[in-house]
Amino acid sequence: MAVLGTGKQANTIERLQPTRLERLKPYLVVLPALLLTVGILVPFGTGVVWSFTNYNLMRPDFSFIVLRNYIQMMRSPQFWNAIRVSATYVFFAVGAELILGVAVGLLLNRDNLVTRIFRPLLILPLLIAPVIAVLMWRLMMSTQFGVLNFFLSRINPELRNFPWAGVARYAMFTVVLIDVWIFTPFIALLVLAGLRSFPRAPFEAAQVDGASKWYTFRTQTVPMLTPYVTIALIFRLIDSFRIFDIPFALTKGGPGDALMTLQVTAYTQSFTYLNISRGAAYMFLTWIIIYIVSKFLVNHWMKWRARLS
Repeated sequence: MAVLGTGKQANTIERLQPTRLERLKPYLVVLPALLLTVGILVPFGTGVVWSFTNYNLMRPDFSFIVLRNYIQMMRSPQFWNAIRVSATYVFFAVGAELILGVAVGLLLNRDNLVTRIFRPLLILPLLIAPVIAVLMWRLMMSTQFGVLNFFLSRINPELRNFPWAGVARYAMFTVVLIDVWIFTPFIALLVLAGLRSFPRAPFEAAQVDGASKWYTFRTQTVPMLTPYVTIALIFRLIDSFRIFDIPFALTKGGPGDALMTLQVTAYTQSFTYLNISRGAAYMFLTWIIIYIVSKFLVNHWMKWRARLS
């Protein structure tokens, strides 16, 4: 009997031991994330290394020149124009999207027939690829058969041939208009999600106490909504700083250098002038700017989150 009992215990212990597949399961779960990380870090690291060289597609060999690309870039008017264009683009596009996104989110938070109709329609611009959206807007802005110029001519006949992005004076306005149309729904959706997640008790207590709607909005809604707006701001700042498709598809950075953002300048250096190292330097500097701004906003968001918890 003792021998029989010992055999049963041995079989039980053997069944409890993990199989080879079960031992490999944690590594198999982590493998896709590991491959994705490698797929991101290898090109990124390669670009950083190239930024410290004189790599040019016209020359098969290259050598390390340390910081010469960055020094020449800092001395170049083209670089400071790209900084100015990118900063202007981010300021006006993200600022307009925040204002309109919060306003649209607050309006759609009401429960009526109109909001029920417009909520599903809100995501339509986000379903269109930015390049396709730019091509659509270019057709609408055509001076020959564009619908926008047709409506402008009804307001003022002199605006029938409004140039939009055809001249440097209105190029920034045009590209910001397209960006706002595409990405304002993104901020509105985040704001609407935040409003829908608010607890009802503080608002009901304020209503019982006789507080006005403006006082309730200022003391209850705004503090609780700030983390959601900060998250939207982080995402849109990152996207706006690295914007490429909208200005490139619209005018390829023109007219002149009116829309030569950091990304468009990096593309031009790499694939027009074939100066891969200079383009990589532009890209790496763009990453540094995005990292600093994002870290500042994330720290701000963490402080708000800790204050509300």
